[in-house]
Amino acid sequence: MRIPCPLCGPRDRREFTYMGAAQALDRPAPDAGNAAWDHYIHLRDNPAGPLDELWYHETGCAAWIVVTRDTTTHDISGAKLASDVAADLAKTRKGASA
Repeated sequence: MRIPCPLCGPRDRREFTYMGAAQALDRPAPDAGNAAWDHYIHLRDNPAGPLDELWYHETGCAAWIVVTRDTTTHDISGAKLASDVAADLAKTRKGASA
């Protein structure tokens, strides 16, 4: 699988470390019960189809990137720097609160 690094161009998947789904998780309160913490730590969705994933370009430019990959075919439809994704999200949230 080739991952299109926004800084280095298409690179072999072995240069990257997969860090999981690129989604915000609702962290339980420190005093939440065991069930809430068990769910937070161990239970994740496993969707079939397009998914935004967080990857770290470990042996390349050391960039954190968000890759949109179809989990059923492994086809990659895009990749952005995680910092750009975070900035876009902050703008969207700021616009929604105005």
